[in-house]
Amino acid sequence: MDLGIRGRKALLTGASKGMGKACAMALAREGVAVTIVARNAVVLNETAEEIRAATGAEVTPVAADVTKPEGRATALEACPDPDILLNNAGGCPPGDFRDWTRDDWIAAIDLMMLPPIEMIKATVDGMMERGFGRIVSIASRSVKIAQPELGLSNGARSGLVGFTAGIARMTVARNVTVNNLLPGIFDSDAQREHIHGMLEGSGKSFDEIWKERASGNPAGRYGRTEEIGAYFAFLCSAHAGFITGQNLLIDGGSYPGTY
Repeated sequence: MDLGIRGRKALLTGASKGMGKACAMALAREGVAVTIVARNAVVLNETAEEIRAATGAEVTPVAADVTKPEGRATALEACPDPDILLNNAGGCPPGDFRDWTRDDWIAAIDLMMLPPIEMIKATVDGMMERGFGRIVSIASRSVKIAQPELGLSNGARSGLVGFTAGIARMTVARNVTVNNLLPGIFDSDAQREHIHGMLEGSGKSFDEIWKERASGNPAGRYGRTEEIGAYFAFLCSAHAGFITGQNLLIDGGSYPGTY
């Protein structure tokens, strides 16, 4: 299927590795010029070279921290009028809510909620003026299946999801959609960090927990990052203009509900 986005421009945060990288690769394969943003310049430049070599697409790496105003300004200077925006950020370590302070909660909001809102604010009006826009944020299945050890993520990402629900119906008539992806367990560095955070007091090894989580999923495995990249690319396509305000699970069937 031709996704109809060749020649478009995309700005992707958190795109040097994992799911963000897979999303950038998927767009590049469709002929989209991608600007990829992350904090680690070394990893970012390696990813840019990999995407160029695999796709021949135009790739602009921008080393910046989008949790800071100056980082967002740097990213938007490199790609001031994106047709596609991906908001992707890491999470907070698992823990016990009794141990979290006000500063911990503010830090979570400053990582997972407010920067995506600021990036949307900076780009959505231009998208509406041009008559095309696709805004996708990678949140987490934890907004639907709350995990107690991920309380900081549950709260901050739910705040982002609530915000996007409020604006998604305001923009779709101008062919600008706003959606969220809710990944479950994926074979990624973030998943490994999560499991390392669960080891203390568990009495289990990393390999034991890793295998248990895979076998506990109805699919019997972890998701592959290229799967979320493909899903993301379709949401960004010319064919997805009637999908907005949705929180779309990609979790191997682990969500137990009917609706």
